[in-house]
Amino acid sequence: MSSLSRRELDDIKPWVEKTVKRVLGFPEPTVVMAAFNCVSKGLDESKTIEMLQPLLEKSAPKFVSLLFETIREVESSRKSSKPRKRTFKEDDSGEEVAKPKKSKIPSHFSDDLDAPLPEPTPSPGQLTSAQIKEMMVQARKQITARKEQIDALSMMRKPAIPTLMPESQSQLLAKEALDKAKRAAEIQARIQAQMASSGLGKHLSKPTPLILDDQGRTIDASGNTIQLTQRMPTLKANIRAKKREEFKAVQDKPDIQLDDTHKFFDQRVTLQPAVRPRRGFKFHEKGKYQMVAQRVRAKAQLEKLQSEIAQAAKKTGISSAARLALIQPKKTFRENEIPDVEWWDSVILKVDSYAGLDGKDKNEYIVGVTHLVEHPIQLKPPSDKDKAVEVPIFLTKKERKKMRRQSRREADLEKQEKVRLGLEPPPEPKVRMANLMRVLGNDAVQDPTKVEAHVRAQMAKRQRLHEEANAARKLTDEQKREKKLNKIREDTAEAVNVAVYRVRDLSGPSHKFKVEANCKQLLMTGLVILFKEANVVVVEGGPKQQKKFKRLMMHRIKWDQDKRRKHVQEDDSDEEDHTKVNRCVLVWEGTTPERNFGDIKFKQCPTESMAREVFKKHSVEHYWDLAHNEALIETSQDL
Repeated sequence: MSSLSRRELDDIKPWVEKTVKRVLGFPEPTVVMAAFNCVSKGLDESKTIEMLQPLLEKSAPKFVSLLFETIREVESSRKSSKPRKRTFKEDDSGEEVAKPKKSKIPSHFSDDLDAPLPEPTPSPGQLTSAQIKEMMVQARKQITARKEQIDALSMMRKPAIPTLMPESQSQLLAKEALDKAKRAAEIQARIQAQMASSGLGKHLSKPTPLILDDQGRTIDASGNTIQLTQRMPTLKANIRAKKREEFKAVQDKPDIQLDDTHKFFDQRVTLQPAVRPRRGFKFHEKGKYQMVAQRVRAKAQLEKLQSEIAQAAKKTGISSAARLALIQPKKTFRENEIPDVEWWDSVILKVDSYAGLDGKDKNEYIVGVTHLVEHPIQLKPPSDKDKAVEVPIFLTKKERKKMRRQSRREADLEKQEKVRLGLEPPPEPKVRMANLMRVLGNDAVQDPTKVEAHVRAQMAKRQRLHEEANAARKLTDEQKREKKLNKIREDTAEAVNVAVYRVRDLSGPSHKFKVEANCKQLLMTGLVILFKEANVVVVEGGPKQQKKFKRLMMHRIKWDQDKRRKHVQEDDSDEEDHTKVNRCVLVWEGTTPERNFGDIKFKQCPTESMAREVFKKHSVEHYWDLAHNEALIETSQDL
């Protein structure tokens, strides 16, 4: 049997299902699939019987003969079928009657349409028609007997307790049905297992066999050499491994030795073998690492001692007094006591008191003061411009209207001139529903519906053009963002405005967020140093940016209100901290030629030296000196 096409297989599939149902008496998908696979493979009757023998057993020859008979009839009917015109014949009454169309049903199916089907051999676990009829008769008998019993009880009108039967007929039938369903499931599972083992359930695609000749080359069945496709790796790890193997193969390849007989050999060139110099031992001096260890231990001990002294000084209050001594006179005087020499004169006087200076030449006792006067060169600030500043002219509302009216009139005149010269087509009359009769006149009277539609279309066109012009002028999201940034951004090429603020307590997260967020929104740069009782905020930007940030630091932020601090301890140190009012002070503001910081950053500094070192990296350590000295003076005043 030759293999069939896809279309022929689709036509034959329903007839295969009907043949299975006719032989078995019920539809079985597994048998249908197995038979359809045999037909699609083009097997003959004997091989098909062998393949279906495990499933159908004794019914296999009968089923295969019916199956192949059906396939042959379907193929013959398909070949003989041609497009024909419908023919009519006249009956006795003279009317034309259409001839009935011949059915394409196979002969053995058409013969059985009128005749009753032969009783199929039941599969194990399935009820036959005779058994089903017998069960129906028994059920009807039980129903009639039950009705008679109920009628008799209702006629007697006496309460009667029904005797309990050991087991009713309906329960027996239910059990039998369950047993049969279980047997059918077992048979189904056995059929599927046999199909899987015989290979009828699915098409297995086997790989092409590899054939090699005597030289080890790959050839096909006819003996021709085949070039196999080589798979290139796609993962980087595999690519690197392949390159490594290729490089290793090249390295392992022996070099070509040139002898005297080689044509490229030159006797004048002498090759010296590569000689590796011998490396000698390098010994360390005795006790070197012992000295290093002693220095490390001494440094650690000194740091520990310094930390202990600092803790003790902080508890006793000596540290604040020591820091004040750096900026205040070393010698202290009482309230009414007059010093021998004022501290501002002690720098230029050679003596320690004013006594004995009356009537003498004071120039002998003064150091660094002469009759010369030093006049420093006056430099212009970097922000001043050489050219004169042009004051912009602001027009009133009436003047702006007049300018707009004049510009529009000039544009209209120019457009009229172009129309007059024929450069542009004349504009259509602007018709509205209000001036419809006045503009169109007789045309509006002749066909008002058409004119109204024309006017409404013209109005819609004007509206559409207006909206398109507005949409074209509308800024995109990127342009809106750029416009907003241009309003905030300022030119700091000539000079940069700098402001230094000092805050006593900047530990609140809300305060930190406000400072950082506003600095980023205003496109400013700067640095925030977090140090106990001397938090320094340095910001750089333009004059408008500094104005807004100054208002934030001095007015908008309420430094003395910290909502997060709810639990207050009762010890003395915490009470003293709460009595101090947190506030912000503007230490200094001015201009510099360029920026010294990048984006705003927060830096935690536990010591003064560390904080000053951070500012020193940016060459602005004087910001820290000024802010820290003011903090010390304020602390001494609070004491």
